[in-house]
Amino acid sequence: MSLFVIITILVVLTAAFAFINIRFLKLPQTIGMMIISLIFSLLLIVSGLLIPEVSSFARGFIGNIDFSKVLLDIMLSFLLFAGALHTDSSLLKANRRSITVFAIVGVLLSTLLVGALIFFFFQTFLTPVNFWYCLLFGALVAPTDPIAVLGILTKAGAPKDVEIKIVGESLFNDGIGVVLFLSLLEIITIGINNVSFGDISLLLVQEIAGGILFGWILGQVGFRLMKKIDHYQTEVLITLAIVMGGYMVAQLLHLSGPLAMVVAGLFTGSRSKEHAMSDTTELYVDKFWELIDVLMNAILFVLIGLELLTLEFNFNYLIAGLVAIPITLLSRYLSLIIPASLFKKYINTSRKTIGLMTWGGLKGGLSIAMALSLSAPLPKTQFVFMIYVIVIFSIIVQGLTVGKLIKKVF
Repeated sequence: MSLFVIITILVVLTAAFAFINIRFLKLPQTIGMMIISLIFSLLLIVSGLLIPEVSSFARGFIGNIDFSKVLLDIMLSFLLFAGALHTDSSLLKANRRSITVFAIVGVLLSTLLVGALIFFFFQTFLTPVNFWYCLLFGALVAPTDPIAVLGILTKAGAPKDVEIKIVGESLFNDGIGVVLFLSLLEIITIGINNVSFGDISLLLVQEIAGGILFGWILGQVGFRLMKKIDHYQTEVLITLAIVMGGYMVAQLLHLSGPLAMVVAGLFTGSRSKEHAMSDTTELYVDKFWELIDVLMNAILFVLIGLELLTLEFNFNYLIAGLVAIPITLLSRYLSLIIPASLFKKYINTSRKTIGLMTWGGLKGGLSIAMALSLSAPLPKTQFVFMIYVIVIFSIIVQGLTVGKLIKKVF
């Protein structure tokens, strides 16, 4: 199957699902697309039982898509840049301490807590799993999805400072989460005994600090180029080049591409808009990246739904996934409340906000993509199934109720 045919089918399905949601369901886009995609996948499974050719074609279609590569190497850069571009940088700056603490300390704590609790569960009730594998699972579920929750928060009328804490923390914890996952994966691949604490620290500093610095450089380059011209078509192309070229170079330099995209997006959305773009250019840049955001996000959830066709059902995996839901939520809460208590002199975050950040920290395609990138001897099938259960619960149950929680609490 050619690349053009694959893209065509995905875009047609995405447009159809988006129309159904807007016309009939009227749900927030992320939730609506997820529900429709899951229903479509279940219909394909049922149809496949009656007409085997349908199932065979669907599985063949999904088999032609390297989900982890498509998201981690292509879609993630666009989604993070677009999300950062539309984030209010002044509010982000005002909440920078809490966002930094939650994105770094929170992700590390969440990974450790989920890993330890999942390890204990496996040791006690199911087939034991290596502790480092459980830690890797913790890194898989640590990132939250800023795109999934942003529309819900805005629609529900969440206070701006609360919204920016959740979205800002999500943008950066995606980058930190990817770095932590890849670092743990490299440690496991090389061998625990062959890696020192110094090696791990150097790798993390290189990825995180290097990614942030490189993102700032990309933003500066884009700013200086756009300041010299006033031609909205060319300036839109410059932003596109920053994302595609910048992400590719970051990977070649072994820097964090996701963090680079967040920083470049924030820089472009603040300084470049204020000092380098005309009103016309700013309008077109905003609309272009808004469309890219909608398209990529919609295709992402169509892919998540279609990937359901490839899952191998196992009752123990289902039980593990269901148990992992409260473990993930508890770990998320503790990973926020602990640093908030320890650094309360420097960050001002109420328990109500912590509760909302816990329930509103939706999981998305990034966790699934990272899980799909695993290979033997890691328990890929088990982890993918568990992640799917968590993501479906997160998007549908948490996503549908977080708006009501906001109205009740605030």
